[in-house]
Amino acid sequence: MAASSDDDFVADINVTPFVDVMLVLLIIFMVTAPMMTEGLDVALPKVESSEVLPTEDDHLILTIKADGALFLDEYETGLADLPDVLAVQVKGQDRQLFVRADKDVPYGMVMQVMDRIRGAGIADVGLVTTSTPVEEPPATPAMPVTPTARGGN
Repeated sequence: MAASSDDDFVADINVTPFVDVMLVLLIIFMVTAPMMTEGLDVALPKVESSEVLPTEDDHLILTIKADGALFLDEYETGLADLPDVLAVQVKGQDRQLFVRADKDVPYGMVMQVMDRIRGAGIADVGLVTTSTPVEEPPATPAMPVTPTARGGN
């Protein structure tokens, strides 16, 4: 007695649609991930020697944009509110503060912000810069050595 194939129940799982969905999600995340980590656009000053920022979550970055806008991480704050915000977010949670200022921000504005930081009771502040590759000075040609005549006795 032969059983018909129409009445049989197939217990196999078809994984092709699952794989298709996973590949589409992978592509979407690969394209959008760099956009999510961009942060604020600031042209940092370049220096020859700089250290790498720590990657732990125990620090906050205060950004001063070229137009004078202040951001604590991604959240905009005003100069008048800065001491109160810093006292709660940085000093109250025992975190490190880094200042990231655009190279076109006037020095006076940076000093006003630093004054407000000190007013919040924060003495340990790091400044964020970008490093430039150290260029070797061009080699100077050596002076030719010419023999000198010495008179004998």
